[in-house]
Amino acid sequence: MHRIWIVVLLLLTAMVAPLAVAQSASPTPRQRPQTAPERDDDDDEKPSLASNTSVPQTAPVITIKGLCDTPKPGTPKSDCKTVVTRSEFEKLANALQPNMPPPVRKQLAAAYPRYLLMAKEAQKLGLDKDPHYLETLKFAKLQILNQEMTRRMQADAAKVPPQDIENYYKTNNAAFEQAAVQRVFVPKTKKIESKDNSGDEYKAKVKEGEDAMTKEAEDLRAKAVAGEDFDKLQKEAYEAAGIPNNAPPTSMPKVRRANLPPAHVSIFDLKPGEVSPVIHDPSGSFFYKMQSKSTLPLSEVQEEIKGTLQNQRMRDIQQKLQSSISTDLNDAYFSGNPAPPAEGKSKPADPDDKPVAKPAAQQ
Repeated sequence: MHRIWIVVLLLLTAMVAPLAVAQSASPTPRQRPQTAPERDDDDDEKPSLASNTSVPQTAPVITIKGLCDTPKPGTPKSDCKTVVTRSEFEKLANALQPNMPPPVRKQLAAAYPRYLLMAKEAQKLGLDKDPHYLETLKFAKLQILNQEMTRRMQADAAKVPPQDIENYYKTNNAAFEQAAVQRVFVPKTKKIESKDNSGDEYKAKVKEGEDAMTKEAEDLRAKAVAGEDFDKLQKEAYEAAGIPNNAPPTSMPKVRRANLPPAHVSIFDLKPGEVSPVIHDPSGSFFYKMQSKSTLPLSEVQEEIKGTLQNQRMRDIQQKLQSSISTDLNDAYFSGNPAPPAEGKSKPADPDDKPVAKPAAQQ
């Protein structure tokens, strides 16, 4: 039965690995830089399935009737069964993916009997001694050991000393500045109603609209410097673009450098009350007004810094390990180009080649 478990483990690893990647999350979630304002949809989150902890560890969670290891002679097939307890199943699930989400766990439980059955039948046919199986098993073991080594390196990388976190905070203090700003977004061009979106006339209208909106952005920015309300200016921008009633909010109460596109980071140089120059990018034009600035305390960003340092430590560990070896590949073999025949030797006949009939005059 031990060999069957190895086969099943390898097959299930191949099945669960893509699911694990899809379910995994970054240890330091960061907001991606935003340019054009995004619509704030209220997505309904589906409740996650919770494991029924009231089920005893020794209770069966999977019962496979008609499948057993070595049935006693004369035992009816109906009495032959394989039982997997909660404890056994959770050991398998945790080996494949620690903290496996309930939906993935259920998929694993549904697939497990089929893999166990196929593995047992393969063993009956002696496929576990087949050279193809043995070679595949050898490589699969390498893959599993690679995963185990990666898991160990991740555990080592996670041991970030508190002093390193404090030093990073002091050295990168600007990264933890948080600002309250107002922002006006001016669309790149005006809304154009046209059935032909490829003709020269349409292109000319687009260019004309872009120039008009670029000027509009500068005019609105001048009004902002004079003290006009940003919400009012944002509505004017969208009306000028021909898309009224869709103006986004201008208030951004918690902004950090990491939340902004690189071209917008300079707004952190503004003093409270100052208005930035117009910033142009492919989606349109922007200008900001600084309201207030502060530096987040270490207690609020400690986990974020730990995640950053953990990733850096992981990269360093991997690089140190990889730099201990070097690899040379035989280009003559891996290029995919067949070697030319040796001098004096004819090219081997291709079995798919058909003889060419000679013209009647030459026969």
